[in-house]
Amino acid sequence: MRKRNWLAIGLAMLALTVLTLAGCGKKEENNTGVASSSPSQSSSASPSGASAGGTPTLDAIKSRGKLVVGVKFDTRLFGLKDPSSGNVEGFDIDIAKGLAKELLGDESKLELKEVTSKTRIPMLDNGDIDLIIATMTITEERKQQVDFSDVYFKAGQSLLVKKGSPIQSVADIKKGTKVIGVKGSTSVKNIAEKAPDATVLEFDNYQDAFTALKAGQGDVLTTDNAILYGMASQDSNYEVVGGTFTDEPYGIAAKKGNADLVAFVNGYLKKLHDSGEYDKLYEKWIGATPIQ
Repeated sequence: MRKRNWLAIGLAMLALTVLTLAGCGKKEENNTGVASSSPSQSSSASPSGASAGGTPTLDAIKSRGKLVVGVKFDTRLFGLKDPSSGNVEGFDIDIAKGLAKELLGDESKLELKEVTSKTRIPMLDNGDIDLIIATMTITEERKQQVDFSDVYFKAGQSLLVKKGSPIQSVADIKKGTKVIGVKGSTSVKNIAEKAPDATVLEFDNYQDAFTALKAGQGDVLTTDNAILYGMASQDSNYEVVGGTFTDEPYGIAAKKGNADLVAFVNGYLKKLHDSGEYDKLYEKWIGATPIQ
């Protein structure tokens, strides 16, 4: 009887040990599973100084020592990447450099990340960039998603066609006309309202859209006139027609609730205008003194 009691106790202890080890093994698996995240993993996906999806403050950007701005790489006059040098140049780029110099004392303390009309707000929301400077029209709908600066550039939607085209204004766009636009832009929505019978073809970026026009995939390309003038300057076979049929005020966008960063941007824009540097910048890229 005594021998049976010791055997029962031994089996009970063995069972308890097995359960304990199993429990430890399960806990270790949860801590190292692929679904888990750590601060280091989050920060590696977004600019230092802001967690993924976070809102970088002015102090955080200063501590980081770098301003991260989303710009376009395919928009001549505003943000165009030179394939040979890798440099990105344009009106928006110079604005970004000026902001970096004003904030951090050196325009080289700037990181440019490519955005498109479709990706720019998601990248801002994810904390991948601090600001959007990318020919972004201020609209009431977008004000619900981001905080805008004061207007830094005034544009208007227009049309780009091959010279000799019968399309000379938005009134000439009829049923069957193929209109090329860019995904995520206000231009696509506007043309659907102005010419509801047209067939709209959407592309990811302006370079693809212009290539499609030149390949004969569409009859007309529509976006802001300033962007279209940049395209026309690349190929003399194309021209901007019809004047403007919308107002497209561009703003610099910060993440919703980032009031201190917006205030800083507005202060810089005012300084740029007051000093006369804005007019010089405009003439450098657009070629004429802006209407104030």
